[in-house]
Amino acid sequence: MAQLTFPFSTASPPVYPGPPPAEADVVVIGGGVIGIMSALFLTRSGARVVVVEKGRVAAEQSSRNWGWIRVQGRDWAEVPFALEAQRLWAEIAAECDVDIGLRQTGCTYLASDEATIARRVAWQEQAVGLGVNCRAMDSAEVAAMMPDATRTWAGAIHTASDMRAEPWVAVPAVARLAVNEGVQIVEGCAVRGLDIAAGRIAGVVTEAGRIACADVVVAGGAWSRLLLQRHGVDIPQLSVRSTVVATNVLPQVFEGQAVDARVAFRRRADGGYTLASGGQNELFVGRDAFASFGAYWPALRRNPTGTMVMPAAPLSFPDAWGTPRRWTADGQSPFERRRILSPAPSPRRVQRAVAGFAETFQGIGPVKARKAWAGMIDAMPDIVPVVDRAGIEGLTIATGMCGHGFGIAPAFGKAVAALVTGGAIAHDLSRFRLSRFSDGSPLEIGPDL
Repeated sequence: MAQLTFPFSTASPPVYPGPPPAEADVVVIGGGVIGIMSALFLTRSGARVVVVEKGRVAAEQSSRNWGWIRVQGRDWAEVPFALEAQRLWAEIAAECDVDIGLRQTGCTYLASDEATIARRVAWQEQAVGLGVNCRAMDSAEVAAMMPDATRTWAGAIHTASDMRAEPWVAVPAVARLAVNEGVQIVEGCAVRGLDIAAGRIAGVVTEAGRIACADVVVAGGAWSRLLLQRHGVDIPQLSVRSTVVATNVLPQVFEGQAVDARVAFRRRADGGYTLASGGQNELFVGRDAFASFGAYWPALRRNPTGTMVMPAAPLSFPDAWGTPRRWTADGQSPFERRRILSPAPSPRRVQRAVAGFAETFQGIGPVKARKAWAGMIDAMPDIVPVVDRAGIEGLTIATGMCGHGFGIAPAFGKAVAALVTGGAIAHDLSRFRLSRFSDGSPLEIGPDL
């Protein structure tokens, strides 16, 4: 693999400058991994597809994630999609024009106490019945797997078939594949609103003009709620900040990826490690956070230390107090004011991740933060996504990926294409319906982010 270029440059020129076409069969709003994968499978279904991205392809959370492609720890409704996604990732990687770093190196959830290992084992015992290649390990087995570790764990769950890849290489490569197959991508072009006629989608209005279409896929990540609420589609989505660190080149202590309560780590293709501090994300308070408090209360009550509440959201973030909720189609929208959502990494999280890794592997040598960044994870109250035809005829929503999007994107992209075109969907999507937040169903909390 060529030398890695860390995730993005907010000043990079567009690769796909447009202009947008006058019409398409489907407009996909958002050039992240979910939008790109949806577009790829839509064009393979015979649709004329345009992806409209206000900033750059994969410049937000899709290039800022950990790079894990895992089945381990998934919500039960996600497991079939995650298994399919791994198969699809292997197929797509073989079609890309570069090595995306896809490796089947396994995923390990480490447990420091018996209560944690009991929860992990309960998941593992059910997962095996669904065809997941995972096993429980005792303390001695974990020590044998990670002989360089200078701390011990009570046990672990290990899924040998789980994968990893390099997000900032993979998503642009899939975008190029999609373009080669007929998808048109337009960067630096914000969608200001949906064009709705007689209760159904008739097109989208962008800053560069209208695109006529019969179907729209909203895959805008952290920005989805802001766009949808303008059209009366209520989705209780919030965004939380996750800080990630890339280290210097270090000896290999574990080939795959692993996480405990203190640090998550994975080997990168350039010989360094991608690190994140375990156990907590950060929510910046804005008006949507206040409005959604009731919906999120069950998850907060279950894991009160899992989310740190931060001061007011930074200026022009989707949930900032000053971000407009109403704007005209012929005036500047919030999506043009903030082309790329690029939150500053938390220095405390950077320090904690580096210290946690260095103390876990004390003989590895000096662990240094080569680069740190942060992304905004689009979260839902029950920690599973929304993938649904909902709200307006011709509208498909694929958002709220809760940090799972990179790994599971091919399967959800394929499902989105089937939703739009009326094709067969391989797995049950009922868990991911938008109406679960309004139809009186009890809220079933999925695994933590």
